[in-house]
Amino acid sequence: MKRHDRNLIVAGICGAVVGVMVALAYAAVPLYDWFCRTTGFAGTTQVASAAPAQQLARRITVRFDTNVAAGLPWHFEPEVRSVDLKLGEVATMVYHVTNLSARETAGVAGYNVAPLTIGAYFQKINCFCFTEQTLKAGERQDMTVVFYVDPALAKDPEQGDLNTITLSYTFYPVRAPQRGVADSRAPGRSE
Repeated sequence: MKRHDRNLIVAGICGAVVGVMVALAYAAVPLYDWFCRTTGFAGTTQVASAAPAQQLARRITVRFDTNVAAGLPWHFEPEVRSVDLKLGEVATMVYHVTNLSARETAGVAGYNVAPLTIGAYFQKINCFCFTEQTLKAGERQDMTVVFYVDPALAKDPEQGDLNTITLSYTFYPVRAPQRGVADSRAPGRSE
């Protein structure tokens, strides 16, 4: 085999490896998201469409933690700090959010549960998370989350002594898009 042919083969292999690496880089985020949603990894909760068929006698305390990231002038708190539920019992939690500023602001809430291994059992039926919320100056809103802890938790030997779960929300500011020079002209004025 000629040296020129070997160089072409090596170049082709290198190009194929680079192509595979680029494809994997693009696929990494959706694959990681799918993995977390499927396994509950890193406290990622599950999404349920309906209540479970059964409730168990075993009880668990669910605590509610609220945070607001810097730059968002909101007060955010749960109506109650914790609830005691049976496994499989559906609960509705109300959160109060108030815009403390003199202007309209927007935020988006992210969440997780702790311990991180419990995400596979924490089922949300309805939630305000990842939906942009806009509050006028001084406005107060009530936001709800509907959830249950899957009765399958009772069968997990690693969770046998678990008696408390923490559901934590953090609101992050949503910045208004920057207006371009063309958008900043006075209305009705043309050039």
